[in-house]
Amino acid sequence: MYNVAQVIEEKCVAKKGCRLCIMYCPEANCLDLNSAKMVAEVNIDRCKGCELCVVVCNAAKHQAIVMQAVSASGKLMSEKGESAALGQAYQG
Repeated sequence: MYNVAQVIEEKCVAKKGCRLCIMYCPEANCLDLNSAKMVAEVNIDRCKGCELCVVVCNAAKHQAIVMQAVSASGKLMSEKGESAALGQAYQG
């Protein structure tokens, strides 16, 4: 299990021009703009769980990105209280 970023669409202000999370994400094609909804969207297969997008979004006072646990099978887990160990997203 590891953590990936998830965008809370109701809080995302990409439609107002904010694209900080997309610009600062170190992983190519991980965070993209969903032009139909005009919100940032995470490709969970590419997200390494570095949380840089969370830091940038929180610094801008939007708080539209949270980290969510993903099981070994690749499914997002909705249960609270389960989290990945430090560095687990980078294990090979």
